[in-house]
Amino acid sequence: MKKQGIRQLITSLVLFVLSVCVHGNVKLPVLINDGMVLQRDSEINIWGWASPGEKVRVKFNNKIFSTVTDSKGDWKIVLPPMKAGGPYSMELKGNNTIILENIMIGDVWFCSGQSNMVLTMERVKEKYPDDIANANFPEIRNFFIPTASDVTSVHKDLPSGKWMPATPENVLGFGAVTFFFARSIYQEYKVPIGIINSSVGGTPIEAWISEEGLNEFPNLTQRIDQLKDTSYLNPILRASRRRSRPVQPIRDGDKGMSGPKPWYDPEFIPEGWHKFWLPGYWEDQGVADLNGIVWFRKEINVPALMTGKPAKLFMGRIVDADNVYVNGVFSGNITYQYPPRRYNLPSDLLKPGRNIIVVRVTNNAGKGGFVPDKPYCLVVGNDSIDLRGEWLYKVGQVFRPVVFNPNAVRAISMQNEPTGLFNTMVAPLIDYRIKGILWYQGETNTGRPKEYTELLPALINDWRNKFQEGLLPFLYVQLPNFMEVRYLPSESQWAELRFSQLKSLSVPNTAMAVTIDVGEWNDIHPLEKKVVGERLALAARKLAYGDEKIVYSGPIYKSSTKEGDKIILEFDHTGSELMVKGGGDLNYFAIAGTDRKFVWAEANIQDNHVVLRSDEIPDPVYVRYAWVDNPEGANLYNIEGLPASPFEATIIK
Repeated sequence: MKKQGIRQLITSLVLFVLSVCVHGNVKLPVLINDGMVLQRDSEINIWGWASPGEKVRVKFNNKIFSTVTDSKGDWKIVLPPMKAGGPYSMELKGNNTIILENIMIGDVWFCSGQSNMVLTMERVKEKYPDDIANANFPEIRNFFIPTASDVTSVHKDLPSGKWMPATPENVLGFGAVTFFFARSIYQEYKVPIGIINSSVGGTPIEAWISEEGLNEFPNLTQRIDQLKDTSYLNPILRASRRRSRPVQPIRDGDKGMSGPKPWYDPEFIPEGWHKFWLPGYWEDQGVADLNGIVWFRKEINVPALMTGKPAKLFMGRIVDADNVYVNGVFSGNITYQYPPRRYNLPSDLLKPGRNIIVVRVTNNAGKGGFVPDKPYCLVVGNDSIDLRGEWLYKVGQVFRPVVFNPNAVRAISMQNEPTGLFNTMVAPLIDYRIKGILWYQGETNTGRPKEYTELLPALINDWRNKFQEGLLPFLYVQLPNFMEVRYLPSESQWAELRFSQLKSLSVPNTAMAVTIDVGEWNDIHPLEKKVVGERLALAARKLAYGDEKIVYSGPIYKSSTKEGDKIILEFDHTGSELMVKGGGDLNYFAIAGTDRKFVWAEANIQDNHVVLRSDEIPDPVYVRYAWVDNPEGANLYNIEGLPASPFEATIIK
């Protein structure tokens, strides 16, 4: 009897385990989780997965809703619209029970693009210390989506993520543009704000568009078909995996690491080293066409009052990678050129008198060295030591030129391919109801600026079709000023792309934040993100919140007429009135005849129009404004302080 009882017990356990395996638990997408913000005044979609035919129940705001999963195990429940408020809890029940807490009802903004949308508050913390210290906004929530890419299939769910409230600690991980945008909207309307940040640095716009959205681009659809062909794709993926395997470093390649004493050792004597003026690039200081490793060294005198305390070493930006040593102690490193170099030093590292800073720089392409117009200093409390000036340098290793093999299998980065990011970082969330969209991208497409004229409207229409919420407000950032200042009219791919962005204002319910005045000549990631976020918020107040009185845009070219040798330009969005920021003459207006050889024009504001002329062009045909990479000093604004957009136009007689 005992054996029979044991057999019955085992049978019961097996049947129980089988029943659990057959009836899967309710599973939610990662976006539907604790702390989420759901869109107010809109039907709310709650969805997920369970066993086929399983009953799923949702209890929310004292109401119960239920459904049954389809043959694939998918389910969706639509909740009625709710006013802003919270926090709420939600109970979901199938074969298991899930309870979600701290849910807010407010406005949700989907924010996407490349690195300038990714760039976090941590990267700008020295610029905005008070904004970070006072970031106590528990009703502003951020969901940052980790990078995932796939051209071959559309994913059902996003990579892992978490809703985070805005606190001084958490806000360092928020996108800077999105935080300042959300804060501005929250302070104006006092409703919870949810930010979904789905952005990846260095990616082209076509990676964010669906396959259906690219139907009008044959070259891109052909590429999609090619990547779906496993006979083409698999050999490339296998080659990529081989290339990505760790390579054993050449230990004796860098002379600075292979001698009796490493060059960062305080006891090392730098004989035969050359002088270098920092900041700068070694190609401009006597070392031509060198890709490799170069060591830099400086002795400084530190006063006793600056010792015994934590310090911060600012080494600007370095192209490409660096390792920093202070008094022989490794103090930090960055592996690529874009982040600022900010290294924390412990209180016992600096000593009174002589101290040695050594920087090992690795460069793989282009000019290597230290980017100008960035901070280079040692800071202790309110005291600092300027590190600009004379350093010593020596070459540690020279890299051999890479010989291009035309027969080599080229690597593929899915995040740079058409649909590669839509499939993984947009498609899984299109059922989530949103208030509108923010877009900051374009740098990667500057090599193909005319194509962007069609690609940006394609993305706008594609996303609106996917979200199925009508003409969702679509707010985007025009590229800022960047690269060297040119003092003569010139051609510019960056200007062409800005013009393509301007043309997209023809798409209904869109707005563009002009940022031609907040870039940095030497940094593709300018730090002035508060202005960008707040200008986007102005546009949102107009388009999404219906504030009819607000001036949300700077002057936008409308039309032109000719009177003799004069050109009269009319603008929309002049606000109270056009003005020259800072006074003086208007800058960066250029005109040309039929030969398209542009010259600077005399420009003045008359009767809220801009009037142009030039003795060199008696019969002007074309006009441009701020048509260079970096139109530093472009100064046409409205009185509300918003800059005019760059443009090109054909003059109407």
